[in-house]
Amino acid sequence: MSQDSILKVENLVMHFGGIKALNDVNFEIKRGSVSALIGPNGAGKTTVFNCLTGFYKATGGSIMLHASGKSTSVIEVLGEPFQVSDYLNPVAFIKRLKYKMFGGSHLVNRAGLARTFQNIRLFKEMSVVENLLVAQHMRVNRGMFAGILKTKAFKESEEEALERAFYWLGVVDLKEFANRLAGELSYGQQRRLEIARAMCTNPEIVCLDEPAAGLNPSETEALTKMIRVLRDEHNTTVLLIEHDMGMVMNISDYIVVLDHGEVIARGGPDDIKSNPKVIAAYLGAEEGEEVTL
Repeated sequence: MSQDSILKVENLVMHFGGIKALNDVNFEIKRGSVSALIGPNGAGKTTVFNCLTGFYKATGGSIMLHASGKSTSVIEVLGEPFQVSDYLNPVAFIKRLKYKMFGGSHLVNRAGLARTFQNIRLFKEMSVVENLLVAQHMRVNRGMFAGILKTKAFKESEEEALERAFYWLGVVDLKEFANRLAGELSYGQQRRLEIARAMCTNPEIVCLDEPAAGLNPSETEALTKMIRVLRDEHNTTVLLIEHDMGMVMNISDYIVVLDHGEVIARGGPDDIKSNPKVIAAYLGAEEGEEVTL
């Protein structure tokens, strides 16, 4: 794994019974980049995201993350079903229970990776700011009696969590809606809130699953600017799945194309636009037909 890479996927395989959803998927993401994972419906894009973020335990291969100041390590998988051994291991049991209680809205792990979902998964009966505080529950000083006694460390960590929440609400232009119920926000605002919630976990890489889905052109343009802010001002690497090819080609430094669970192309936007395999597989065009992405 090269020093300027933050994520490396090697020989990733995922089986669902007799169905091979991913077959020997390989790609590498550079630190500080905006990269896109594209392909037709059913190509395996979301399955890759689910393997990256622990919702699926891959059948084979490796996923390595090189976080700042840390050695390269395999990302911890939290999404597999409970095993009998988990009930006999208190640490494993509590870790998995927390993961399931918080609905998988963001991945809580030490790897520095977070995600959003194609289908919005906010706590809609909680306020906007409470959604961001929930995302930080692992960061608040939670000693055995800290919360009960309201220790200084506990109060300081709560204040820091609140400051961080309002900071990210400012970045996504939702500060004025802090005390509104998340379910009362418009669709586009809920999309931005999901990104803010993911960023509250302080990730080094954030995976956005179709963030522009359902947005109008002006909202998509605002989202594009926001993603650039995450990269340029907050040193966050962004990996996204997106069907809006205009947005993908406009914002991406690197693109990986999947078809039927296999990588058929990698490269910059110009390379992908002219790749005949991409045109044929992604757009369903016949060879020689003049179609552009």
